[in-house]
Amino acid sequence: MGRALVFSAPRTVGYEDYPDDPLPPDGVRIKTLFSGISAGTELTQYRGTNPYLHKRWDANTRLFLPGEETTLTYPIRTLGYEEVGQVVERGAAVEDIPLGAYIFGTWGHRTHHVATAEYARAHLMPAGLEPVLGIFSHIGAVALNGVHDGRVRIGETVAVFGLGVLGQIVAQAARQSGARVIAVDLLDARLETAKALGAHVTLNPSRERVAEAIKDLTSGRGADVCFEVAGSTVALQEAIRAAAYSARVVAMGFFQGEARGLYLGEEFHHNRINIVCSQIGGTDPELRYRWDKLRLWQAAIQLQADGLLNLRPLITHTAPFDRAGELFSLLDQTPDQVMQAVLEFPAP
Repeated sequence: MGRALVFSAPRTVGYEDYPDDPLPPDGVRIKTLFSGISAGTELTQYRGTNPYLHKRWDANTRLFLPGEETTLTYPIRTLGYEEVGQVVERGAAVEDIPLGAYIFGTWGHRTHHVATAEYARAHLMPAGLEPVLGIFSHIGAVALNGVHDGRVRIGETVAVFGLGVLGQIVAQAARQSGARVIAVDLLDARLETAKALGAHVTLNPSRERVAEAIKDLTSGRGADVCFEVAGSTVALQEAIRAAAYSARVVAMGFFQGEARGLYLGEEFHHNRINIVCSQIGGTDPELRYRWDKLRLWQAAIQLQADGLLNLRPLITHTAPFDRAGELFSLLDQTPDQVMQAVLEFPAP
């Protein structure tokens, strides 16, 4: 029997047993080693603020529809999308994937998973890369997709608003794309992390007028690309203010509720700002023939193996799988103290 994490109600973490799937000839059984907790989507499900819990998403019209029926209800079982495991069993037809091979991917906060050999081959961890870093495959893909949506060019100035895990990766990826990076956050600890990992300038809105400072740093022009990665409409407003004329603002945060704090008749209107939504459900249409989610996932891992992304310092908290509730509570109640939280499972 396997064991999986569930939310039985808002802010209530529980577990359920599930039967081990039979192993097909072309399959492998993976024992989970690490599972990263999402401080974005998962936390909205933990808190009960996710729009799927309050409206129905119509896939045909691509509209959220109000009414009694909702897309998601408690208990929520579809949790976890940042996993790493080890192959502990393989089907009779699988010869090229050794027992003990490390696999990254998405299969949820659960102890075991059966995958096809094709899936495992496409998600093998590079030799020499610390296994736990495989948890960044999905959030890393989200970050890379956002940088692609920003169309960052070498020599440009990029401002990143919000320095949680996603913002930190965006800042590193933008720098590796040749940009000068200005990192913005209300928490000095996160600013210090960004600076240590390569940001050129850091700004704290509690002490500085950020848009004015960015204009000063760019000879009055403003940032060529701004990334809003906080899920805050206040941050989005400041990103709009900090952007150069006809520049691009990439909205990556998962906004919850009403969009307060936006003044779209001001800089947005007068400076012809282009706001682009970046979401892992789709890539830039111009890139769709070459980039898909699998390539983004693979790139997020390979860039770490190549030393271009340094994500190990982002892991700040770990706990055994059976104490998952403690990590969710920390992320919910004291987000200023936690960056990336990781569940650990016993080794096979």
